[in-house]
Amino acid sequence: MSKISRIELFHVAIPLAAPFYPSWIPGLPQMENRFDLIKITTEDGITGYSAGPAMYHERRGLGDLIGPYLIGEDATDIPLIQQRLREISYLGWRQFWIEPAFWDILGKSKNLPVYELLGGKAGRINLYASTGELKTPDGIINDAEAHYKAGFRTIKIRVHDMNETDDIDRLTTIAKAIGGKMKIGVDANQGWRVTIIGDAPLWDLPRAKRFADVCADHNIAWLEEPLPMDDYESLSELRSYSRVPIAGGELHSSGQVEFDTMLEKGCYDIYQPDAIFTGGISQTFEIAKKCLKKGVSYTPHTWTNGIGFAVNLQLMAASGFSSTMELEYPVSPPGWTVPSRDAILETPFTHDKGTLQLPTLPGLGFNINRKILKKYGKRFFNMDKKRLIWFSIRTRGVKISKEIDHIKRKKKN
Repeated sequence: MSKISRIELFHVAIPLAAPFYPSWIPGLPQMENRFDLIKITTEDGITGYSAGPAMYHERRGLGDLIGPYLIGEDATDIPLIQQRLREISYLGWRQFWIEPAFWDILGKSKNLPVYELLGGKAGRINLYASTGELKTPDGIINDAEAHYKAGFRTIKIRVHDMNETDDIDRLTTIAKAIGGKMKIGVDANQGWRVTIIGDAPLWDLPRAKRFADVCADHNIAWLEEPLPMDDYESLSELRSYSRVPIAGGELHSSGQVEFDTMLEKGCYDIYQPDAIFTGGISQTFEIAKKCLKKGVSYTPHTWTNGIGFAVNLQLMAASGFSSTMELEYPVSPPGWTVPSRDAILETPFTHDKGTLQLPTLPGLGFNINRKILKKYGKRFFNMDKKRLIWFSIRTRGVKISKEIDHIKRKKKN
């Protein structure tokens, strides 16, 4: 048994080479790749890592919640970890991004990559270049040409204009320029519309149908997030109507239950759960298996950071779809590049002509670059068993702390 002996949380901010303007948050000049890193250490010295994207320091109080829930538990008991994270979510904190750290520990304890634990085999994964900014047609075409020269044969572009005609004209121009040599996916970013800074279009079913017709007329490979993520009825109707595959599902944080509903209603042809958001590795792997059984496709969303990419890469390798689907590879220069995306990793996930050799390191397949972590990361939580005792005494008093400890010991015996 590998009991959890220490939990550490870091806030990391990696500077970008240039401002990055994500299409999903109009008006935001993103200057850094920000995320929170969790490091779990067991009594036998195994460490596991995971990371969740962050805007700023919104998780400062998280450690005080998860420390008492997790310290002393078996880090390799994934169902138990899932239950503890579920219990935490009752308080409004859905933190399944933490769960992959325990798969990292489990894989290292067995000296196997996670994808092999899940039944996958070593090999290569085909990738598609996933761009993230709303650019002019000429800008997108130039990006596509660069990605084509680098070896990619599929690209995902963004449409996110207030004016429907502008979106259609953009797609038409791009499809005519590059559609003959590259497959094109189109992301409308309607699944989780954000208007905190600039305004964003709000598509309805008629607009989505009209755009789907344009996509079909130009042989677009898929249309992604064309409607709000919880508008199941409209998504189902759109999928029945559309001549182009409909994709989505990246941020459904209730896990399997939401995907069961979407699969039953037939919302998508391509399901894109991201394990960082959609229930961790355990639940997301079950979703992939259900997709296989249902006869629809799976390929995960990976646009978070290098660790998030690593997590979903493991799932893709074990999913049964690695030979038929391409995996999202976030790269959108000059702002969002592989060095900035993967800076926290000793070895970045650098593609080779649009493909990627699966890592053979045990666990999630990476090692943390400690120099980068020290330079750009700041630890904001550190708890071990001794600190947990003092935390309990400080917050509950000696008498109640002893009573809680007695009940816990009795339960485990």
